[in-house]
Amino acid sequence: MEIVRAYFRSPAAIVGLFLLLVVIAMAASASWLFPRDPLALAGRPLVWPFTNPRFPLGTDNSGRDIAAQIFYGARISLLIGGVATVIAVLIGIVIGAVSGYYGGWVDNVLMRITEAFQTLPNFLLLLVLVAVFGSNINTVIIAIGIVSWPAPARLTRAEFLSLRNREFVQAGRTLGLKDLKLIFGEILPNALPPVIVYASVVMAVSILLESALAFLRLSDPNVASWGNLIGLGRDVLRVQWYVSAIPGIAILLTVLAVSLVGQGLNDALNPRLKGR
Repeated sequence: MEIVRAYFRSPAAIVGLFLLLVVIAMAASASWLFPRDPLALAGRPLVWPFTNPRFPLGTDNSGRDIAAQIFYGARISLLIGGVATVIAVLIGIVIGAVSGYYGGWVDNVLMRITEAFQTLPNFLLLLVLVAVFGSNINTVIIAIGIVSWPAPARLTRAEFLSLRNREFVQAGRTLGLKDLKLIFGEILPNALPPVIVYASVVMAVSILLESALAFLRLSDPNVASWGNLIGLGRDVLRVQWYVSAIPGIAILLTVLAVSLVGQGLNDALNPRLKGR
């Protein structure tokens, strides 16, 4: 409860949580508010927002309802952000934990692999993976998770380096606990708070990466994603700018929400900030 109280002391964290809950509510209510396929033709192309009550946010180049795509796109963004973050954090925790616990040549080998992944920009490596393995939504999610693990790995390693010689770890060794029990049962729970906080950064970046792919028309065209809608609006950006602006605002608010929630978690979980 102390963590919850510490979280709600921050007005920015409350705003972020509110915005995130709005996005979740949009995703949950999409099928109820818009029972038709969001990619189905719904009316005349390029109807401006608020000019037709049937299409409160207007229609895109093909005559598809933008509001429906925004609501269904919330599902895609949360799915991509959530699953890609889990993949990245799991890979990062395993590699960082093993590297930080054992040190020596194990640490050197795993950190050289991590640095090799960080040599290329995330988006460039993502383009390579999508070009090789395809651009369906499952492949895109896995690819984003694969390119995003080095930062959580380095963070986990740093925490393990600071914790591996603490008294409770030495006591565990004295009691004969195996390495796996020490790593995942004793040290990891104490190393998790900063990793959990950083997961919000990974989630925000994952949403942006998928949106960038979709803008280049390299993501899955068969799903209603905000990035796909922005890419579609690129062709009419000078005249019907709203086609790209509306999903762009949705992405901006979602990334802002995730970032503010991460900031609130950092304030609540970081012992150095408690009491401020």
